[in-house]
Amino acid sequence: MSDPPKAALDAPPTLDEIRAARERLGERVRRTPVWRLRGHRLNGLLGEATEVWLKLELFQYAGTFKPRGALINMMALEPEELARGVCAVSAGNHAMAVGYAAGVLGTSAKVVMPRSANPARVAGCQAYGTEVVFVGDVHEAFDEVRRIERQEGRAFIHPFEGKNTILGTATVGLEMLEELPDLDAVIVPIGGGGLCAGVACAFKQALPRCHVFGVEPEGADTMHRSFASGKLESIDQVRTIADSLGAPHTEPYSFALCRKYVDELVMIDDDEIRRAMLLMFEEGKLAVEPAGAAAMAALCGPLSDRSRGRAVGLVVCGTNIDLGTFGQQVAG
Repeated sequence: MSDPPKAALDAPPTLDEIRAARERLGERVRRTPVWRLRGHRLNGLLGEATEVWLKLELFQYAGTFKPRGALINMMALEPEELARGVCAVSAGNHAMAVGYAAGVLGTSAKVVMPRSANPARVAGCQAYGTEVVFVGDVHEAFDEVRRIERQEGRAFIHPFEGKNTILGTATVGLEMLEELPDLDAVIVPIGGGGLCAGVACAFKQALPRCHVFGVEPEGADTMHRSFASGKLESIDQVRTIADSLGAPHTEPYSFALCRKYVDELVMIDDDEIRRAMLLMFEEGKLAVEPAGAAAMAALCGPLSDRSRGRAVGLVVCGTNIDLGTFGQQVAG
């Protein structure tokens, strides 16, 4: 794929723009809580002096951070554009967020999902009145959603790319900074990179000394590949239980912001994710989807030694998972 254009770096969201975005979102999104996680197992892994703070976006409307970016994008549409409806592509979380946002703003949503999508997420989309179109995989999904955009005149709401999307995700970082102004490090999951780009953008402008880690699963390492090559990369297939982190490619704006503001990337495997899911359930009584445990998996895995004695913030990005699947993963 081609190199990201230089223009992608010309207009990163400013702190004032991020604050204005949060004000505009208002009560359409929840200001999700921040908790300090404590427990014997966590102390054994990281030491009692380590402070672990969780930004609990699993309590957000539609179950993930995604409504923030979806709403900012949709609120920027002209009234006649919004009236024609919106479309999206997603394995589930973004689709649910777009459905939620469409209902809040009084329009319709049509989403394209791979047939392998978790049935609970499909049901979640339909509960918001969203029309769901199924395709074979994520690559087909992007082709199909572009067809819908052309033929039906619906506005395409991208799952992770664009300044409005990043303004939305940056409000997660803003809220963390307001409650945790002295963090030493923050760990953010990466799918397409929109969440990490936004959180990193807020943190590095407001608290430059805070070390920002982005974490990817081994089976969906598009950002690692893109950092290594210096250009946009893609993968042929998602091979991880953290399917909502399974973006098929990177995009210019989110990639450029991650390159600018993320200090370091780390990789985790599915076994580390499963252990983190179990740890969060046992220590915090939180039943999260695999993606929601990614930051914890990085903290307790590749970043455990470097995090000892420090104050570390983790973005718990979501929890759209059914009970049966959760049980299978933590038992596996």
